[in-house]
Amino acid sequence: MTPPRRLALAVATISLAALSTACGAVGQAVDCNSAANEVTKIATDWSSAITKNATDTAALGEASKTAAAKTKELAGKYDGDVAAALNDLASGFESLESGDISKATEFSGKMTGFQSKITAACT
Repeated sequence: MTPPRRLALAVATISLAALSTACGAVGQAVDCNSAANEVTKIATDWSSAITKNATDTAALGEASKTAAAKTKELAGKYDGDVAAALNDLASGFESLESGDISKATEFSGKMTGFQSKITAACT
């Protein structure tokens, strides 16, 4: 499996984990289902863009830039741990903006950490 495909699978996994949790934050009720739906859409759009041509570094860079911007925008709607987890995910996408496919493997390895942070923020 190519790094972008492993990455797409990892993003899908984090989206499902976030979607399956109920969420709350001190001082503010956080709708994790809404956040998870947005993350799923961002991840799906990103995955579709990079899997069309797994060796297209420009597509990886542009899709990652778009995903990072959308994820940061989403994080701005929340506070606390949910915002932090979303900002971490956005930073992960940003690390791929150069289109460096070799960084995709590193990002893939970090997906479990993103998943854990989102799950913890939503419990």
